[in-house]
Amino acid sequence: MTDSINVWRRAALALALAAAAVTAPAQQRERNGDYIVAIVNQEAVTAAEVEARVQRALQDAARAGERLAEDLVRKRVIDDLVEERAIVTYARDSGMRVEDPELDRAVQSVAAQNQISADQLRSRLQAEGIDYARFRANLRDQILIERVREREVYQRIRVTDGEVDRYLAQQNIATQADVELNLAQILVTVPEGGDDAVVAARKARAEQALARVRGGEDFGVVAREISEDSNKERGGVIGLRPSARLPDLFVEAVRSVPAGEVRSELLRSGAGFHVLKVVERKETTAVKVTQTHARHILVRTSQQVSAEVAARRLAEFRRLIQSGQRRFEDIARQYSEDGSAPSGGDLGWFSPGTMVPEFEAAMNQLPVGGVSPPVQSRFGVHLIQVVERRDVAVEARQVREQARNVLRESKFDDAYSEWAKDLRDRSYIEFREPPV
Repeated sequence: MTDSINVWRRAALALALAAAAVTAPAQQRERNGDYIVAIVNQEAVTAAEVEARVQRALQDAARAGERLAEDLVRKRVIDDLVEERAIVTYARDSGMRVEDPELDRAVQSVAAQNQISADQLRSRLQAEGIDYARFRANLRDQILIERVREREVYQRIRVTDGEVDRYLAQQNIATQADVELNLAQILVTVPEGGDDAVVAARKARAEQALARVRGGEDFGVVAREISEDSNKERGGVIGLRPSARLPDLFVEAVRSVPAGEVRSELLRSGAGFHVLKVVERKETTAVKVTQTHARHILVRTSQQVSAEVAARRLAEFRRLIQSGQRRFEDIARQYSEDGSAPSGGDLGWFSPGTMVPEFEAAMNQLPVGGVSPPVQSRFGVHLIQVVERRDVAVEARQVREQARNVLRESKFDDAYSEWAKDLRDRSYIEFREPPV
């Protein structure tokens, strides 16, 4: 969910509309009372863009039934804009670039999000008096901000093995040892109902084979000569398989036999007498986890599309789905702002720790077929549906890595705040007073 396509979709058309005051000619800005609020590494923050964001925040709060102190909102907006300028200039100085073909695709994505063509988008911007070049520059900055944030912040996050162990213990995820065995056998069959003399003769033949291989003869040569099972042409080799797929009698018989060695005694089964060799022993560690097959609808939030607005939209989608008027996958194809949209929002099967914590916490509370209320994450607001669940055994290494991802995500916000503060402290910032 962190690729550049997703970043583009975050930049709604309103981003460009909000920049109108900034992109107007200098004379017009002066007539409107615009001025520079701050300089950040030679990048300007203007009063017009501050005011646009303040009004947008106050309007969103009013729609949600909240009242915010305008002076506190303005301070927060200025802080956010200063931070954005610091990040953008850092990204540029570090050599990060967004090439024009990629930016073209981003513009097309923004147009598609607003259900218009790229040409219609350009016409709408022109009608609003917004400079198209400035719109592209804003979009380029949004992509840079997201890219550098992901790159720099994740480098700062450290998750120790001890933290992973504690997380797995808290989640009641325990590892269990398993063994894969590659056995070879020489089988001397005993006919059903054979008398003691027949059994003794058959056992003597098997003991002869055992003596030959223990005396140094090649196991495969002896197996091809004597064995009476279907694997004799392969030198009696059964092949590597989990111990659970082998007869318990075999597994128990070779439990203490090292790889490359032959069991010192014959094994008697209902089929006859067996000479067993452990060709390979592979220790594995398996973990039983519950995997989920889910789909989602994502509406991305931005400075212009608040979480509250996105949640209202998704709540309406949920009502339509639960009433049977629309199918989840059809709405996802039409409206989801995610790469899974063409497949009806299908995310496939995934293990715990794959998705961000907010998504997984909501998903885990759903029954199969259930649809969640709107769920907010740092990627936007989601509507989630559980399609299926299954219990599977996966390698411990994979489970530990997924646990590490969960812990890394849980540390992201704090790591980002620390990184942004450090970056701001290293930046040149000059605040200016309003002109008299």
